[in-house]
Amino acid sequence: MTTRNRGKEASDDRLFGDLIIQEKLKESLKDIYYLLSRGFAEKSTVQLVGNRYKLNARQQKAIHGMSAGTQQIIWRTDHSLSPEQLKDKTLIIDGFNILILLESALSGAYVFKGLDGYYRDLSGVHGTYKRVKKTEEAVLLIGQTLNRLQVASVHWYFDAPVSNSGKLKTILRELAEQNNFSWDIYLDNNPDKVLATSDHVVVSSDAWILDRAQKNFNLGKYLIEGCLNDINTIFAE
Repeated sequence: MTTRNRGKEASDDRLFGDLIIQEKLKESLKDIYYLLSRGFAEKSTVQLVGNRYKLNARQQKAIHGMSAGTQQIIWRTDHSLSPEQLKDKTLIIDGFNILILLESALSGAYVFKGLDGYYRDLSGVHGTYKRVKKTEEAVLLIGQTLNRLQVASVHWYFDAPVSNSGKLKTILRELAEQNNFSWDIYLDNNPDKVLATSDHVVVSSDAWILDRAQKNFNLGKYLIEGCLNDINTIFAE
């Protein structure tokens, strides 16, 4: 796997760094929240509002990730556990989701705190995962934090069809053995369904999973707000 950075794109400071633009994003999210809370379709709503505020495709992708309606926010909040509730629990982690979020945050990319309180990024695997300079740091941060919270065990799930997922599994297994992390790592053709239907505490910021999970923990928020400094964060409100 190629070692590189998962930082900003060249245009990101122009698209997200200006305070006036950040206020425009917040205003657009108010409109999206209003419409989603009244049953409008998510994709068409984001496009409609994004066009109204003259947001380009990358900005619309960002507000799509940050958007949520009233019922989504209530469900996700009501089913979220506190850090203190994790002791002796088993966690099931949406592997690429949380790992790429932390790689992005540690690499200086913008991360986006949504209306639901979950952080998301603009990176993606696009069929292939590429290891970056911050991969090991992100993995160790997760492992050390979950050990400190005294979780019983952790099940990592990665998309089997994604290229290099097998190599990433090996990296995580080696780091787990070196650091006494109680981890099991799985490759699955449909990990989203596994997480959404699990009885364990789910770690993900994926909206589809969160809207179905019976228990979740907002690990991204816990780490970004409690363990990291100088993160380029865009807030929904």
